[in-house]
Amino acid sequence: MIRSRKAVSKLYASRAHMNSVLMGMKNQLAVLRVAGSLQKSTEVMKAMQSLVKIPEIQATMRELSKEMMKAGIIEEMLEDTFESMDDQEEMEEEAEMEIDKILFEITAGALGKAPSKVTDALPEPEPLGAMAASEDEEEEEALEAMQSRLATLRS
Repeated sequence: MIRSRKAVSKLYASRAHMNSVLMGMKNQLAVLRVAGSLQKSTEVMKAMQSLVKIPEIQATMRELSKEMMKAGIIEEMLEDTFESMDDQEEMEEEAEMEIDKILFEITAGALGKAPSKVTDALPEPEPLGAMAASEDEEEEEALEAMQSRLATLRS
């Protein structure tokens, strides 16, 4: 009886040892599969690298970025210009209407009997120094705006 119990415990120990060996072999098989997959992916990456010329792609992307930046800046400048022109026309019309109302109230309706307004503009002499200064300021503002847009595009 004692011998049979010892034999049974030895069988259990042998079985546990065999299970351990089996698990080790399965682990080695999995490692071999992963190594094979890595080798194949390395070959694929080498083939892709030979097909793709990185310096050429970088140069193309830089050129495309420059063109897109130029197009974006020009488009934004045009939009800003057109918006400011529309705003100025509306403000002038509103100002004229308010002036007409005030003059009508002040003259107690006598303005309505007066002839219509003169549409010809008088030539105004423009001081050269003031024009040059305002143009320089506008150019500096435009340059600063472009530089800030360029900085945002780079980041």
